[in-house]
Amino acid sequence: MRGWKRCGMGRGMGRGRGKKGKKPPKEFPGKYFENLKKIVMDRYCSNCGACVAACPVKGISIVSYSSPPYFPGWESDCTDCGFCVRVCPRWNYQPNKGLGEYFKILAMKSKRFTGQDGGAVTEILAHAMEKNIIDSAVIVRRDENWKPEAIIANSIEELVEGAGTKYSHAFPLSVLKSIKGRGNEKIAVVGTPCVVSATRKLQREMGKFSRKIALVISLFCMENFYYPDLLEFLRKKGIDISSVEKMDIKKGKFYVYPSEVSFPVKDLDEIVPSGCKVCQDFTGIESDISVGSVGSPDGYSTVIVRNKNLFELIETAEAEFGDANIKAVEKLAEFKAKIHPLS
Repeated sequence: MRGWKRCGMGRGMGRGRGKKGKKPPKEFPGKYFENLKKIVMDRYCSNCGACVAACPVKGISIVSYSSPPYFPGWESDCTDCGFCVRVCPRWNYQPNKGLGEYFKILAMKSKRFTGQDGGAVTEILAHAMEKNIIDSAVIVRRDENWKPEAIIANSIEELVEGAGTKYSHAFPLSVLKSIKGRGNEKIAVVGTPCVVSATRKLQREMGKFSRKIALVISLFCMENFYYPDLLEFLRKKGIDISSVEKMDIKKGKFYVYPSEVSFPVKDLDEIVPSGCKVCQDFTGIESDISVGSVGSPDGYSTVIVRNKNLFELIETAEAEFGDANIKAVEKLAEFKAKIHPLS
C-alpha cells in the first residue's frame, strides 16, 4: 500500500501520554490491584480486558460474564507492578466526547460480505489482511445462544464467522495475553470506544502492544450489556435466544429478528452496567477508523476514517460507497454525552 505507515501509531496515541515505566500514585494503601478494584472495578469498569492482557503473572482473569475481571489470589500473587492501573482506561477517567478529529466520512457496503450493516468491518479487515497490513484481528464471535467469545482471528474465514453485533461484553483485550511468541505479527483490534481507549493505553504503556497493534477500529456504541443480564431480559420478553438470528438498535428501539419483536431501548436501562453509564464516547474518537449504522442508508455503514494513511485501504476495498449524514452521527454523539454524566 503506497505511503502506508503503521496505523496504530496514528490518532489517539498522544492522548494522556505518561512517562513509560512510571507507576501512578495509589489512592489507597495496599497493592495496585486492590486500588483498581476499589476505584474502577467496583464503580465503573468498562470490561475491556486490558488488565487481563497486561498482568505479568496472568492472575487477572475473566471469572464471570456478569461482572468485571478479577484476580482471585491477588493478596498473595499480585507483584504490585502497577501495569493493571497503567493500562486501565477508567483510571483517572476523563470521558472522551464528540466526533474527534477525522480525515473522511462516507457510507460503505461490502460487495462480498454480508453483515450487520453491509459487512463494512469484515471488508476492511479482510482487505487489510490481503494488503498485508495486518495478519490477524481481535474480534468477538458468538455461539448458537449468542454467548460472546473474544478471539484472535487469523483468517478471512474466521472474520466472517465473527461478523455481526452481539450487544454483550466479551472482554476482548483479554485475548492479547496470548500474543507472546507470535513473532512480528501485526494485529488489528475491533471494539467499542472503551476498548479503543484501553488499546491506546496498552500501546503507550507496554512496548509489545505498541509494536504489534497495527490497526484499531471502533464500533459506534451507546451501551453494552452483561450476557446473563441480556439473556434474562429477553427471556422475560418471551424471546428464546436460541431462535434469534439478529439483534439491532435503530431509532430508539431494540429489534430482535426473525420474530421482529421490538421494544424501546429505554426498557434496557435496568441492565445497563455502571461502566456504560459514565461513557460519553459514541464513535471511539481515539481509533483509526470508526464504523456504525447511524447516518447511512439501510444496508450501509458510516465509516469515519481518522488516520489519513488508511484512506487508500478504504477506497480500494471491494465495496460500494455513498454519502453519510454526519449531522445524524453528531446528534447521537451529543445525546450520549448528555445522558451519561460522570458523577
